[in-house]
Order: sequence, then C-alpha cells, then structure tokens
Amino acid sequence: MLSFFSPGQYVRHPSQPDWGIGQVQSAVADRVTVNFEHAGKQLIIASIIELIEVREDELDVYRRRARD
Repeated sequence: MLSFFSPGQYVRHPSQPDWGIGQVQSAVADRVTVNFEHAGKQLIIASIIELIEVREDELDVYRRRARD
C-alpha cells in the first residue's frame, strides 16, 4: 500500500527501530526524504518500505521519556 506523507509529519521505519523517530522533509511521488534522529537524512521509497506514522500522542510520550 502506498501512503502519502507531508513535510513535518513524524514517522518510524518498520525494520530500523534504532533510527528513532524521523520527520518528513519532503515527499514527491513515492520518494520520501526523512530526517531520522539517529540515522540522519534518508531517502525512503514508500512503495517498497511502508513507513509507520507516529501519532501526536505517541510523540508526546516519546518526548517525555527522552527528557526523564
């Protein structure tokens, strides 16, 4: 399934959990550029890799854990 992403959206890579949460920088067709906190900027082909959207409530929990 091809998902559509927009700049500013937060995502996770399904097979690279150690990359952490990433923020979408750009999305053109199935090419999504994501800046991951532990892997830097990565070009993801969304027709091959199904990124996992991080909901706002998940992001809040993650940020709280990072502060503590």
